[in-house]
Amino acid sequence: MLNVAIVGPGLVGSALIQQLVAHSQSSRFGRLPIAVIGIINSKKMAVSSTPFAVGDLSEWKTKILGSTATAADLIQFASSLAALKGPTAVVDCTSSDTIAELYPLWLSKGLHVVTPNKKAFSNDISLFRKIQDLTASPKGPSIYHEATVGAGLPVLSTLNDLVSTGDKIVKVEGIFSGTLSYLFNNFSIPGATQKFSECVAVAKASGYTEPDPRDDLNGMDVARKVTILGRVAGYELSTNTLPVENIVPEELRSVSTADEFMTRLPEFDEHFKKLNDEALASGSVLRYVGMVDGVNNQSSVKLARYPLDHPFASLKGSDNIIAFTTERFPNPLIVQGAGAGAAVTAFGIFADLIKVCERFDISSAKI
Repeated sequence: MLNVAIVGPGLVGSALIQQLVAHSQSSRFGRLPIAVIGIINSKKMAVSSTPFAVGDLSEWKTKILGSTATAADLIQFASSLAALKGPTAVVDCTSSDTIAELYPLWLSKGLHVVTPNKKAFSNDISLFRKIQDLTASPKGPSIYHEATVGAGLPVLSTLNDLVSTGDKIVKVEGIFSGTLSYLFNNFSIPGATQKFSECVAVAKASGYTEPDPRDDLNGMDVARKVTILGRVAGYELSTNTLPVENIVPEELRSVSTADEFMTRLPEFDEHFKKLNDEALASGSVLRYVGMVDGVNNQSSVKLARYPLDHPFASLKGSDNIIAFTTERFPNPLIVQGAGAGAAVTAFGIFADLIKVCERFDISSAKI
């Protein structure tokens, strides 16, 4: 059996727990025995030598991390997990830099790591290299992070397959932000009448943006994803040197609150209208894209124009789309679909847990 310990059971972690509970009650469990034995949040933790009961997992906040839980201690949590019988995967569902820096410790204890947290793979490259070294052995601990780019979409697995089979990566280009996808799919299309500030307001009210939309519009989330893709492709990209276009108007970057930003954003509607009008006049639309182009050293994150017949121009809703141009795929291989949301992110994590099971031949026969 694969033991699973969840760090940060928020929206994504809770969705994963729901999926694992459903899995435990299905016929698939016999072939892929995956069970939750540990949960830790910022205040409390619990580790069990046997799987938590389904009823307890369904009400984990009170029945697992209730009054009987111990105070949260990430170091002790990892030590307790390492002492368990059988293979264990730690699932980090946070976005914490501090927790990402613990991955080498976890791996050195023989724990597998599965995560949607982008920090370990896009912060200082020394941490990325250390993780690579610790997971180099086919028999040693593993790390999977499909959900760091595109949530549950098969983006990193596709790129890994291309690299592993010796294909030459020419370019990876995509719309990696569900928020920015939604904004420009609604703002920059022929016949659209909404002002840019109105599109942002609707996106914020619909829950597509961060509480402060500037955290989406500054491009740093996309930059982290491009950095991860570049590193997986073999390029030493860094968010510190990657050209990133921040589309937050300069005058609004330092305003103190999100409310003030939203109140003043209409002042810049003419700026965005001009950009959009120029694009439409040339038979194009605006899309916010990230690009890995190590061949020409032209990797970037920016607002760009695409002709109306381009796949990026016909995107709908908040979907992501990623195009891989390689020596074998001169006509790009395209992955498209929902790239954000708790359920699809949890799916990506769950699929990675299955990869751990399959890689190390963990089945009911090994319990």
